[in-house]
Amino acid sequence: MSGDGTVQENPSDGAPRPGVAIVGMAGRFPGADDVESFWRMLLEGREGVTRFSVDELEIEIDGLREGDRDYVCAKGVLSDIDMFDARFFGYLPREAEVMDPQHRVFLELCWQAMENAGCDPSRYPGAIGVYAGCYMDTYVLWNLCSDESFRARLVESIQVGSLQTELGNDKDYLATRVAYKLGLTGPAMTLQTACSTSLVAIATACQAIESYACDMALAGGITIVLPQKKGYFYKEGGMLSPDGVCRTFDENAAGTVFSNGAAVVALKRLEDALADGDRIYGVIRGCAVNNDGGDKVSYTAPSVEGQAEVIALALESAGIDPQTIGYVEAHGTATPIGDPIEISGLTSAYRRYGNDRQYCVIGSLKANLGHLDVASGAIGLIKTCLCLDRETIPPQINFTAPNPKIDFEASPFFIDVDGRPWPKGAEPRRAAVSSFGVGGTNAHVIVEEAPTPLTPGRDLDDDAIAHDGALVVLSAKTETAVEAIASAVATAFDDMPEAALGDAAWTLQTGRAQFDYRWSGYVSSMSEGADRLRRGVNAVTRVGADPDLVFAFPGQGAQYPGMARSLHDAWPAFRLAYDKALDALRRADETLAADVRRLSLGAFERDEDREEAGVALASTQIAQPAIVAYEIAVARALGAWGLAPASMVGHSIGEFAAAHIAGIFSLDDAMSLVAARGKAMAAMPAGAMIAARAAPDALGPYLGAGVGVAAINAPAATTLSGPVDSIDKALARLEADGVGAVRLRTSHAFHSTMMAPAAAKFEGSFVGVQFGMPSVNVVSTSDPKLDASVFGHSAYWREQIVRPVRFAEAIESAAQRGPCVIVEIGPGQALSAMARQSTPSDAPARVVGVSPRAASAGEGALSAIFEGLGDIWSSGVEIDWRRVRGGAGRKLPLPTYPFDRKRFWVEPTDRRTESAQMTSAGTQIGIESTAGDVEELVRRQLDVVSAQLALLRGRR
Repeated sequence: MSGDGTVQENPSDGAPRPGVAIVGMAGRFPGADDVESFWRMLLEGREGVTRFSVDELEIEIDGLREGDRDYVCAKGVLSDIDMFDARFFGYLPREAEVMDPQHRVFLELCWQAMENAGCDPSRYPGAIGVYAGCYMDTYVLWNLCSDESFRARLVESIQVGSLQTELGNDKDYLATRVAYKLGLTGPAMTLQTACSTSLVAIATACQAIESYACDMALAGGITIVLPQKKGYFYKEGGMLSPDGVCRTFDENAAGTVFSNGAAVVALKRLEDALADGDRIYGVIRGCAVNNDGGDKVSYTAPSVEGQAEVIALALESAGIDPQTIGYVEAHGTATPIGDPIEISGLTSAYRRYGNDRQYCVIGSLKANLGHLDVASGAIGLIKTCLCLDRETIPPQINFTAPNPKIDFEASPFFIDVDGRPWPKGAEPRRAAVSSFGVGGTNAHVIVEEAPTPLTPGRDLDDDAIAHDGALVVLSAKTETAVEAIASAVATAFDDMPEAALGDAAWTLQTGRAQFDYRWSGYVSSMSEGADRLRRGVNAVTRVGADPDLVFAFPGQGAQYPGMARSLHDAWPAFRLAYDKALDALRRADETLAADVRRLSLGAFERDEDREEAGVALASTQIAQPAIVAYEIAVARALGAWGLAPASMVGHSIGEFAAAHIAGIFSLDDAMSLVAARGKAMAAMPAGAMIAARAAPDALGPYLGAGVGVAAINAPAATTLSGPVDSIDKALARLEADGVGAVRLRTSHAFHSTMMAPAAAKFEGSFVGVQFGMPSVNVVSTSDPKLDASVFGHSAYWREQIVRPVRFAEAIESAAQRGPCVIVEIGPGQALSAMARQSTPSDAPARVVGVSPRAASAGEGALSAIFEGLGDIWSSGVEIDWRRVRGGAGRKLPLPTYPFDRKRFWVEPTDRRTESAQMTSAGTQIGIESTAGDVEELVRRQLDVVSAQLALLRGRR
């Protein structure tokens, strides 16, 4: 209503602002170490304020005895404030020791809020800002300055010679420290408005996001006052509770109790959050900040007019009907005067737009936690978001009857001591949060329930594999932390529906920083994932320097019936490349292409059908184009995921696949050539081959009579080739001499002089072939020392049929170029075993397969692709997860990083008695006082300053 009592135009008649989404949150609370524990406390109606015995106090008060009513031994404290993961954030022990715990805890919370938002700052494409505030630094006063020599050095070198101490303790560096350690490039600023600091920080962050000063922001605040285990002197008529109980809005409300706490929220434009599939806890529709000015009883006193105005401004900013607000999280200091003033301000603002009564629940978490000072507004916002998100309003505790100066029945508000469900309805539910600071800076925020999530886009479906499982990836800065993450994620999986598996994997893939210690595993269900993680993560890999990819293409012998069926059915990128390869083969030989398609894509469920198909596929003229088509398709499909090789190695016929991928041959030429090669070699007389477990130099006595070295696959794995009779004799001698050897199931003596006629005939197939220069390094397996230009001559490919395959040397050459991941691009993993044996022990190389180890169908091939992809990622290769998935997924709130905290703390020396005077005088000041309290408040403030100066300048 206006001054004449008429109702003003409803603010909802204007266009609503777009909104800022709350996409992440983290906090530390008295009696609750995280957000979930905090919510349970609220639901259960518990307090987090701690009561101390006199013996437990960390400060001595002369003459204080147990039960003394003048001193209240109560405060809300945080656990483990002396603990910090300095290594995680890159701090030396001494740096951590002299840093204000407010800075340390806030830094950890910012990291947790980003992870809760599913955002890896290093991969976020926009600018992220930081808006934060903290209480005055009592660590430097109470702990560090208790050492007389430290105090003297600090005073003497202040500003010019004590930089490390200043950087670790001054408020100015709270926000910029976060920006530096998290790599955030948006605005970073510390704000200070006393008790309203953190909500003002959030409102300021919203303005920055809406004005595009940044795209995302971390905002919040922290209060840690030391020593923690101390109480306060009670004075009747003051603002502090006589018994340490905060009774907000109650007839027995007599004051508040101060507590330590901290909270951070991650904010993003609503449209961006929806597009990114973020988990949205609530939407800030409007906010406002103002100051009371000078028209009030004292500087520290509240103002009805100032509070009413900031609430009205926030409603106008949101453009919503105040009667759609179902819950208000009040400042609620539980003082006899402050509570009525707050209800008067709220009622005055709401009455401007309507006269409805008692439709809105009002409460305050101060009844549970006490006054959290700088952090109170952000914690109030987190509580409010949880009410919207969990569709529940918790009970208001410590309330029996209203303050007689509050007429709730004539207001829009009422207290609910039991709590209530708050289900979604046809219209969006809304809530509001107030925070008022000493000095008159007020903040008010309007919050709305999260909208229905958008269906994630599938704009890259052609790149994705259709499958029911998911690749779970974990990383940390230590192996122990990886194991801790695995345990925490397993527990989270227990409580999640099976349908969430893909989104959980997406969150781990894209919403976590990628550290050096890594583990991955493909799971087919949420329950399997939980079981596998709970059993422990084996083979955690440590990433070194950024590795290159080396594609290794196997040769004949890797094929099996139906080898391409699963990937062809499930992987569009593979199917597209494979069909193109077979189309190219069809243009060269239609019958051959039909045979390859039938044998590579058939199901062959009966044993006899599979055996018959295996015999047919083993024939050289079919096997060679079948293998090359498969390998080209896998390489192209991996390329669609952004996996581009820096080098390639091809074993025998596999070198043709490598040559095509490198751009040496067109697809038509490559498939035409391998068809001609297979036919020419198949027409040669029968021969045989032996695989011997020996180095080539040790096999000299067994050579001759047409037997020669066909391949050097590993330092102690050599293949011999030659006429059948000669090979049989060589095998008998090897066995007699105790040399491990086995006859291979081949029809011909490949890579021997018996192939010379085929080589000569094959060279004629190069007429009209257009050679290209390789775009990727290809290491020749005929001679690893050869220059890449040799691939542009038909003579090389002619001799390649006859010359031994020097695969071991080629792999060694590729591995010695630098850190690499060697990926077998073929059906099976036989080549991987040889590559591992050929990789020098001192070379930073890892060998990975992306196909099943043996012929299999169904999910076996798909899981092998993902297991291999996980191994590639675990080795340090960047993966485009969006392409792997076929589009973005939804972010889920999974467990955050398990910090490996250690104690970094400078104990105060002989300070308990010395600081008694300061503690009695330096009790935190709240948001209001009566006129009669003004002189006392001023005296206390002056005493605080005097005590602080005494600490810095005394006893030198």
